[in-house]
Formats: sequence, structure tokens, C-alpha cells
Amino acid sequence: MTATQVAPKLLSWASDIEQDTVHQAALTARLPFVEGHVALMPDAHRGLGSTVGSVVPTRGAVIPSCVGVDIGCGMVASETTLTASDLPDSLDVLMPLVMRRIPSGVGKGHEHPVAEGRLAALGRPRTELTGKQERTTAEQFGTLGSGNHFVEVCLDERDVVWTVLHSGSRGIGNQLAQKAISEAKGLMKERFIRLEDPDLAYLVQGEPSFETYIGDMLWAQRYAMGSRAVMADRLLASLFEVVGSGRHVRTINCHHNFTQLEHHMGKDLWITRKGAIKAGQGDEGVIPGSMGTRSYVVRGLGSTASYTSCSHGAGRRMSRTAARKQLTVDSLRAAMAGRAWNAESADRLLDEHPASYKDIDQVMADQTDLVAVQHTLRQVFNYKGV
Repeated sequence: MTATQVAPKLLSWASDIEQDTVHQAALTARLPFVEGHVALMPDAHRGLGSTVGSVVPTRGAVIPSCVGVDIGCGMVASETTLTASDLPDSLDVLMPLVMRRIPSGVGKGHEHPVAEGRLAALGRPRTELTGKQERTTAEQFGTLGSGNHFVEVCLDERDVVWTVLHSGSRGIGNQLAQKAISEAKGLMKERFIRLEDPDLAYLVQGEPSFETYIGDMLWAQRYAMGSRAVMADRLLASLFEVVGSGRHVRTINCHHNFTQLEHHMGKDLWITRKGAIKAGQGDEGVIPGSMGTRSYVVRGLGSTASYTSCSHGAGRRMSRTAARKQLTVDSLRAAMAGRAWNAESADRLLDEHPASYKDIDQVMADQTDLVAVQHTLRQVFNYKGV
């Protein structure tokens, strides 16, 4: 579909969108340093601080909450030489290997830091880290996290085996983001700047707070991408160990919570994608569905109206609280039938129930002008961070 103008300076690709999502995004679009329009992706929904599934072009300022607290969160997918016929009857045997080699959970890390050389190669953030932060950063490098972060083994339409993983910048990304959001709010108070939403507090380019945030954010993005790469390697090694054969063909590693300087409309602009991936002409990306549904490997079409962006997933239909109240463990187990998954944690995964998300197939139908589907993936193994 093509975009619809749903408010001044606000275009939407979503056929299924709530009015409070439009209202929240409209507040962002009205900021004076937003250049052009804000683009809402097909999976857009109301978020904390700013709209998830939005692309915000700014000039001379950035809004830390629009990037969010999981800086650099994104997807990594690896194609293998394996096919469905190579897999064992059940991939349950893979679960303990993955759980041991890719720790998950809030605050969880490796007992001993891994891939220290790869971590050191990322450089340093602008903010000086405490000793505790240094240790946590090393221990959490190459770990999954919690919430909607996951590890999957999938089959595409050819029955070729892929591994898929969703994770971000872990605790250190959250701490650097919270620091910048707090500083931005403090500056608004100091300067008597009243915003329609205090969470839209911003940092002005050229000022020390801006330069520190950009340095921290770019480092956190590298950290997230590097961490995903470590986990992808460990996941492939575990899968090949279980199967007894297999080789890696290619990997796609992309952010969906980030900002970077890009050239659009004849200007250099900060393009902030909160729950959106870059979909420039030929860019490869990974768009996951929810537990029990499909995911997609896509190639960008370079849409100028979306600032060369597309959706990052299915997008939530229910809040986590609503999902826990309205959905049942039995229906979750039914939705996950036929897959190897951490079913013993079903009660803790209820807020990730497929019914709490929008229809991924409708999301994809809404963005045929943004991306072309290369492969459609179906899950045979799902390990969710708890």
C-alpha cells in the first residue's frame, strides 16, 4: 500500500493502527526541528517515550527517547547449507546447549567474559564507565536479554535452515540511554522549554551533551551488533554440533532502534528509527513475526517517503499487562505446537503470546512499496529470553 496522511506532518503505512498511536506520533511530528514528516511503519504502536515503529527526521537535535533504552536492538539471521531433512526429529536436544552458551534474562551474563578481543575492537563510549559497568559490559557481551528477545532455528520456503536471533545493547545500552534522557529533561527545565510530552526532551547539536550522547549511542550500536555476531556464531556452532554437519552461507545483521546521519531531501538529517530498519535500495533486513508465526528476509526498495525504512516486526496489539490478563497458557502451548521451545517457562512468556501481536502477514502486505520479500521463514525451534 502507499502511505496515508493521518495528521499534519505524519504519514502512515499501517492499515491497522490505534488512534492513541497516531496521537503520540503527532506530538513528535509537531516539534520544530523535525524536518519533513514523521513516517509510521505498518507495525506502529504506542511506546514508552515515543512511538514504536516510527521514523523521525530531525535537524540540529536528537530525541534520546526516540532511540529508546535498548540502543542498537536488532536482528541477525544466518543462512546455512542444511535443509529440513538434515535436522533430527526433535530439536529439543539443542535447547540445553543454547541456554548454556547464550545466557538470557534480566541482568544475566556469562560467568566469564567471552570474545574480549571483539569487544575491545569496538572502542569506547564517550561516557567514562565505572568499574562495575566495565565488568557488566564484558559479562553481558554475547548474551540475549529478556522480553521479546529470542533465538530461533527456521526453515525457509525451500526448506533451507536459517538461524535467527533478536537482541540489543543489554544493560550498558540502557544505562547510557537513561543518562541521556535524564540530561535532556534537565536541560528542558533549565531553559524553561515546555513540551507537549516531557519524554520528547531533546539534545541540541554542537552542545557537549549532544556530542556525548552521539558518541555513547554509536558505541552502543556497535556493541549490540557485535554482541549479536558473537551469539550468531555460538548458535551456528551449537546447531552444527547437534546435526553433525553444516556450513554457514551468509549473515544479515541489522539494527531497528538507532539513529544516524543520512542525506534526505537535499539535507543532512538525523534519521531516528525506533522499531524500524533501514531499507535503502538493496539493503537486506530481517523482519520477525511473533512466537508461532512467520519471519521474513527482505530487500529494501529505497522508498524516499519512508526515509528508506520499513517495519521491524509485527508490532504489539496488546500491552504486556493486557496479554497476561486476557490470554492463557493453554492457548500459548497450542500456538507453539510442533516446535521445540522453552515450554517450561510458558507462564512467564504469556505476554509474548502470538495473539498479543499484530498479523505479520498484514504488516508485510502494507509495505510492498518499502521492501521485497526474499525468503519466508517458519520456526522449528524457539528459545525466548526469560
